[in-house]
Amino acid sequence: MKHQGSCHCGRIAFEVEGEIQGAMACNCSMCQRKGSLLWFVPHDKLELKTPPEDMSTYLFNKHVISHRFCPVCGIHPFGEGTDPKGNKMAAINIRCLEGIDLESVPVQHFDGRSK
Repeated sequence: MKHQGSCHCGRIAFEVEGEIQGAMACNCSMCQRKGSLLWFVPHDKLELKTPPEDMSTYLFNKHVISHRFCPVCGIHPFGEGTDPKGNKMAAINIRCLEGIDLESVPVQHFDGRSK
């Protein structure tokens, strides 16, 4: 299944392919403030519909995740990084996907504050 996503103003638009079987809520200093619900997919399942130069990037802590956000509306639709095996991954904020019933998605809580 393909999902359409974007920031609030639409400057960052993307498509992501896969079945959402769950999401992660992290309590690290960044995720707690953003309120993201993250769905992890292989990076090649993420297709940008707008040029990468239209995005801004925020790095913090160990600088291993590129938190992508819109410089106009400030919304964080996804992040990019690698999994423990070195595979390129995308962490999609499912709150930025169209037509998702958030109440039906099981959420796993991750203690990122302790990591």
